[in-house]
Amino acid sequence: MPDTPVSDDARFMRLALAEAQAAAQAGEVPVGAVVVKDGRVIATGRNAPIDGHDPTAHAEIVALRAAAQALGNYRLDGCSLYVTLEPCAMCSGAMLHARLARVVFGAADPKTGAAGSVLNLFGHARINHQTTVQGGVLAEEGAQLLRGFFKERRVNLHPLRDDALRTPDERFQNLPGYPWAPRYVSDLPALGGLRLHYLDEGPKDAPTTWLCLHGNPAWSYLYRHMIPVFLASGARVVAPDLIGFGRSDKPKKDGAHSFTWHRQVLLEFVERLDLHNVVLVVQDWGGLLGLTLPMAAPQRYRGVLVMNTTLATGEAPLSPGFVAWRNMCAQNPEFDVARLFARGNPQMSAEECAAYNAPFPDRGHRAALRAFPPMVPEHADDEGAALSRQARDFWSTEWRGQSLMAIGLQDPVLGEPVMQALHAQIRHCPEPLRLPQAGHFVQEHGQSIAEAAVRHFAAPAPG
Repeated sequence: MPDTPVSDDARFMRLALAEAQAAAQAGEVPVGAVVVKDGRVIATGRNAPIDGHDPTAHAEIVALRAAAQALGNYRLDGCSLYVTLEPCAMCSGAMLHARLARVVFGAADPKTGAAGSVLNLFGHARINHQTTVQGGVLAEEGAQLLRGFFKERRVNLHPLRDDALRTPDERFQNLPGYPWAPRYVSDLPALGGLRLHYLDEGPKDAPTTWLCLHGNPAWSYLYRHMIPVFLASGARVVAPDLIGFGRSDKPKKDGAHSFTWHRQVLLEFVERLDLHNVVLVVQDWGGLLGLTLPMAAPQRYRGVLVMNTTLATGEAPLSPGFVAWRNMCAQNPEFDVARLFARGNPQMSAEECAAYNAPFPDRGHRAALRAFPPMVPEHADDEGAALSRQARDFWSTEWRGQSLMAIGLQDPVLGEPVMQALHAQIRHCPEPLRLPQAGHFVQEHGQSIAEAAVRHFAAPAPG
């Protein structure tokens, strides 16, 4: 039997509550536990399944493991465990296996509690060890911690990380031609809590899903002329903002960005939304990253629409136009994004050009704009080059879907010479659509391209 006086229950439960508070500060569900023997705390534990990538890392399990190590014995005879929330079936089973003398918990758990709320594992007389259970000790304090934790997440489902910035919502209000509601995801493993913004319009069971990927320094606003055409065909349209762009969170450090990481985020995003019958629509960095995606899950993709982009395999020199762009970004990192669009797209209004500046209110929000130009693989051993070579081989030998290419002929960076080289690497790609007035940001002339694409991808796929 335990030698811990019942009068000490509140004192030890307060120690468990301190552990629960520490769990909350780490972003974990606030549950804490302590193990006591002979009136002395021998182990503590707090919830850590997220941090440890461990579904078993409940506060009670963490405390039991630490106690067993402290005693040098997996049997915890004579020990009492204090936990701020009624234990679940997993933890209750572990407590019985550990042969605890006593379990004291705080708040009841009406959803998963296994000490009397949903079931009572401790109440089975046929189990070869009996553990005494006491509930309700400082129950309100434990419940308040839980309520506060989940209320914050209901109000703010995507808390901002300390090492990132988030563009104020008001900068995206009343942008011309962009009426769609924002959607967010932050729990993809690769995101690590960063909030990714995306548009998702049209029926989820549509026969075609257009996955539209932008490049640098643009964001999903770039597709505003194409999205209505796709939607009018009865399709679904998904258009994410890469991390660092648009309404997505923006890491403060340039070094947070890498080719492999951004690709992984996109792979997980496609899996999370479970996209099928996808026509991949890419331009600029949307292509450098996006053209590496289908080889990972070819069954999800039925087509590709390629506009002014490339596969940077590290085997051929980068185009002179791109090298000049990279040098300009390095020499003038605070360049005016709106002016860049205005210079190459005289048909755009001043308000439309200004919309491209909306995500970047100051230098701190521009880390991605600085990081992306030098991220383009230039040599064979640069990050992303090997993946790009694998993608090139996939498109030239394994691709089974339909293909279409559109080229903005005024593009000095990734114009016709670069696109013709890419065209030769993609199976089933007919003669490109050539747009004499379009520059690098081809989507600014996107309505006619989208109309041609809808017709093209409505036709039967090649045999």
